[in-house]
Order: sequence, then structure tokens, then C-alpha cells
Amino acid sequence: MFQPSYSPADRWDSAMENRAEPPKKERQLGLLQDDRHDSGLDSMKEEEYERLVKELTDIRLQPPEERGAPHQPAEPWQQQVTEDGDTFLHLAIIHEEKAWSVEVIRQATANPTFLNFQNNLNQTPLHLAVITDQAEIAEILLKAGCDPEIRDFRGNTPLHIACEQGSVRAVSILTQYCQQHHLDSVLRSPNYNGHTCLHLASIHGYLAIVEYLLSLGADVNAQEPCNGRTALHLAVDLQNSELVSLLVKHGADVNKVTYQGYSPYQLTWGRDSFSIQEQLKHLTTADLQMLPESEDEESCESESEFTEDEIMYDDCVIGGRQLAF
Repeated sequence: MFQPSYSPADRWDSAMENRAEPPKKERQLGLLQDDRHDSGLDSMKEEEYERLVKELTDIRLQPPEERGAPHQPAEPWQQQVTEDGDTFLHLAIIHEEKAWSVEVIRQATANPTFLNFQNNLNQTPLHLAVITDQAEIAEILLKAGCDPEIRDFRGNTPLHIACEQGSVRAVSILTQYCQQHHLDSVLRSPNYNGHTCLHLASIHGYLAIVEYLLSLGADVNAQEPCNGRTALHLAVDLQNSELVSLLVKHGADVNKVTYQGYSPYQLTWGRDSFSIQEQLKHLTTADLQMLPESEDEESCESESEFTEDEIMYDDCVIGGRQLAF
């Protein structure tokens, strides 16, 4: 039987006393708080919280060697979920109960289905460990066999989230403790907004993460599927001169055009940063330095021979009868 060094009841009674206090640290929980209004201690009704405490305290976890064959059916506590689709492991991670999280992971190592279980927002425990900035728990989950390629409701893998939040430690752990084929797939994959991990790190200006992803083999010229912008186009849009330099240094194609035909240099027109324009000008071919003709200009050149007042209509109908001209 698992015997923690503290009393579970005392631990959870202490959590009960502190549930009305402000968070112990500022956390980047956009994906958890903005979209999960029903998550967290303060959002739970008193009776629901007390029931959760009792259920967690009553769990009797047995050492793996006492549980029999590794492929036996999941234990009852592994099959319990809340109305939000959260398992005990989801809840332990959300509430940052490290000791409980570690022990539950240890006991569920032979059950990958439980470790990769997705709640109603398609978040696995690994997603939540990254969102709550618990890199150590993320490492334990990966070593236990969690799948780093699973996507949440926004199409984000845990690595997408780590890059968006700028968590260098989480990015490092997620890339070190997963198999190479998983890493290659995650680096290539865009989320449902069309952004790869490199795009997200570039958008938020996390230069160290951008350089690290490129060193791992991220495609510096990957294009957003919606409009064809590369990380270099995004850097110009954001007027981030350091990011432009970094991407060019790592082989970004300055002559890559968006689906509308714009090169990164052409996007510098009308923007404030003269240094970015100078960086890209001598690298860009002459035909991609001038802005392409607009559709308005083309439409003016092909203007109809009739003026608006002279256009003849032959389909006017009044009272069910077509007018004759």
C-alpha cells in the first residue's frame, strides 16, 4: 500500500483552507483559464470539492508487482472522470499536487490509455503539465510513455503550447524525452490556425526557442496553409529586426512569396523599420522588390466600353412581363 510521508487528509485539509487565497504564482494558463471556466479550486462547489478530496484520499494504490499481469483491466479509479472529462491525474496536475501526480503516473505506467486520456477539451495530462508549467511532471509523463503528438481542441500538441508560452524548460524536456519520429512529426505539424511550433515561437518573439527549434530541424521556410506566410514574413509583419536576422542566418528563403505573391521585402513597404528593409533588399531578387500591381489597377485597365448609364439591361420584369427595349 502506498504510504505518503504526510497524511493525505492533512494535505487535502490544508488545500481546503487555502482554496480562497490568490494563486501562489502567476501562471500562463490561457488555454486552461480562458477556455476552462470550470477548472480550478475556486470554480468547484463545496460539496463537489469535498467529494473529490474523499475520493482521492480513499484511493489505495498498490505497488505494481502486486497488481498481477500488466494487461489486466484498468482499476476502477482509473475509469472515473468528472463532468469535464478529467481523470484523477488531470485533477492532480491542475491543482499542482505533485506527490499525487507522480504516484498516479507510477501506478498507471502499464496503462497508456489512462496516461493519454483526453478530457472534454482534448487535453491530455501532458498538455496540462505544460500549461501549468510543471516541467518535471511533463518529463515523468514522457518517460512513462505519454504520446507527445496528441492534439487538443485547438490542434496544439504540448510542444505547440510550450512554444506559445515561451517555456524554454518545457520545450527542452518535450524535445529531449520523446522519440525522434514523434519530434519530427510535431515540428512539421501546424495547429488548427495553421501555425507550426516555429511560427508560434516567432510570433511571440522567443528568439532562444526559435534558434533551438531550427537546430532540431524545424523547417525555416514552412508556410502557413491559409496565406503562405513563412516565419520570415511574420518577423517582418511584427517588425522584429533581431528575428529577421536570426532567420536569415539560418537559411530563410528571402524570395519565398505568400500565396498572394508577396516576398518578405515587399512587406517592408509602408512600415517603420528601415533596418529590416535594408537587411532584405540586397538579398531579394529585383522582380520581388517592387510591389505587384493591384487588382484595382488591373480592373481599371480592363474597364468596360459602356459607362454605368449606358449599360443595357434585357432582363427587367414588371408584373410578370419582361420589358421590351
